[in-house]
Amino acid sequence: MAIILCLETATTNCSVGIAKDGRLLSLKEDNSKNYSHAEKLHLFINEALEEAKITKNDLDAIAVSKGPGSYTGLRIGVSAAKGLCFSLDIPLISIPTLDLLSHKLKGKTGIFVSMLDARRMEVYSAVYDSKMKQLRDTEAQILDENSFAEYLETSQVHFIGNGVEKFEEICQHKNAVFYKQKFPSAKEMATLAEYKHQKSDTEDVAYFEPYYLKDFIIG
Repeated sequence: MAIILCLETATTNCSVGIAKDGRLLSLKEDNSKNYSHAEKLHLFINEALEEAKITKNDLDAIAVSKGPGSYTGLRIGVSAAKGLCFSLDIPLISIPTLDLLSHKLKGKTGIFVSMLDARRMEVYSAVYDSKMKQLRDTEAQILDENSFAEYLETSQVHFIGNGVEKFEEICQHKNAVFYKQKFPSAKEMATLAEYKHQKSDTEDVAYFEPYYLKDFIIG
């Protein structure tokens, strides 16, 4: 059981939540077209703490979205999380960004594909079953009309994230369901962070770095 500050900055959504025992107490978000993390992240942290009627000294851990996603957004979120962990001497928990997206579909049946926009026809994606078990590793991939065919032929497939519009333009399969302009949020982080905290599944604060997925380069 813990009080955890949750930070999500992997996309344009600057999202901060306070969770207690896996239940969200407060949530502050700004999902404008432009990145607002540098200006609003620390303001949102203070507002979320105030709304939850707790102080930083009440926190048991910090949870942060680890990526993939925006290089700048991830760097700002992770830097803030590490700074707080150092100053408060509390553990750091990292949550894969695409896992957060898949949890927006909780309760539905079929296959879930979390998909974040990269560049051109490229997306960061991961595939899950309806029990949130990851079926395929996170990849940076170039979309074409045959992408995810092995899943679409056998099941209804739910595509979610800000990369969905790209795929909807080229995918006409009857089993495809699209959830456009959905962004990862600290809201879904509450239960995931509590689960990791109970298992003491934490990061080395000194050495933790975001998962940028930099190894995928288009020539």
